[in-house]
Amino acid sequence: MPYFLQLAWKSALNRRLTLGLMLFVISLSVCLLLAVERLRNDAREGFSHAVSGTDLVVGARTSPVQLMLYAVFRIGEATNNISWQSYQDLQKNPVVAWAVPLSLGDSHRGFAVVGTTADYFRHFHYGDGQALQLAQGQAFGDGADHLFAAVIGADVADSLGYQIDTKLTLSHGTGDAALTEHADKPFRVVGILARTGTPVDRSVHISLQSMQAIHLDWQGGAPVPGFSIAAEYARKFDLQPKEITAVLVGLHNRSTVFRLQRQINTGSSDSLLAVLPGVALDQLWQVISIMERVLLAMSSLLVVLGSAGLLAVMLASLNERRRELAILRSAGAGPGHLFFMLMAESLGLTIAGAISGLLLLDVLTLAGKNWIQMHYGILIKASLINMTEIPLLGLVVLTGMLASLVPAWLAYRNSLADGLTPRL
Repeated sequence: MPYFLQLAWKSALNRRLTLGLMLFVISLSVCLLLAVERLRNDAREGFSHAVSGTDLVVGARTSPVQLMLYAVFRIGEATNNISWQSYQDLQKNPVVAWAVPLSLGDSHRGFAVVGTTADYFRHFHYGDGQALQLAQGQAFGDGADHLFAAVIGADVADSLGYQIDTKLTLSHGTGDAALTEHADKPFRVVGILARTGTPVDRSVHISLQSMQAIHLDWQGGAPVPGFSIAAEYARKFDLQPKEITAVLVGLHNRSTVFRLQRQINTGSSDSLLAVLPGVALDQLWQVISIMERVLLAMSSLLVVLGSAGLLAVMLASLNERRRELAILRSAGAGPGHLFFMLMAESLGLTIAGAISGLLLLDVLTLAGKNWIQMHYGILIKASLINMTEIPLLGLVVLTGMLASLVPAWLAYRNSLADGLTPRL
């Protein structure tokens, strides 16, 4: 080890408290920088995994983004419905393995109501192909025997304090438009889904027959005046829906997805639109990518602030070390030796801070990744280092080295008498 590195090491040990605080600040800055980058990447990946294992989403002719918004994220309303016959034709297609119908339009205290079949709980997947799991109770089945049974998401249960056997009533319409309640036909909670971090957590699931039953005495989107069908008599009616909102489709062989998509988009008499969830979600992310740009700006700001803090601390430290550096000069050290000694000190401090910040982030990731997924729906992958983080760490080291150039240059230019002359 060259003697100026030994001097730098001994000088650092002599100022271990100050440098320890600097190391902590750099570590924290690096941890925050990499945390923002991981959250940014994992949030985008989690967004694209709101639905998994579904090859096509089919709905009325509209834009792909709008179809994904109401069919997957329960945001907005469909411009039109599709006929039950179109769903049956799609279900009978030989390349289709399964088709899950969705009927939307009602809500419960701000949470979307989804009318579907029992196949929804078997075929709907999210994340990395994770299946829906019931935290409590059971899923409803198909048929009139399961009328007025509801399976609620984790957010619905937590926000409203619902348990198994809790009674609830649905409202016609969504959001502020949900004004009229189906008060004569209450539902009973039979199951609570485990948290997924997706729109499923904010949904109330009922059967298609139940959706039809609560609208038996409705016409044109409003209750028929002076006419009401009691809940106990609803089972006597034909509850097969005439229209649904959308269909989730899974195929036997994914290689046929483009052929089926083209067939639906061009050959359907019901003006249907079939979209690939991955492609549509990428388009939707582009619409809301302003948040990604904000996170990138935050990452850049963290780098700038960390470099500015390092520069300020080193300049303050240099002012206190003027006598030390002058003594080294008088003992034979040249200006270049002092320059490289300060550069080595700051570079070593920056590298140590980058490594410790990375390790701190890994510890926090292992400790909190399950909690973050449960509460925010972001699946953070635990790994020592990602390939996208290497350039960031290199940028941190580079900015630390550049920040050290100013105090190193000042030390290089200081004369021997500068540190030996007493200040008045």
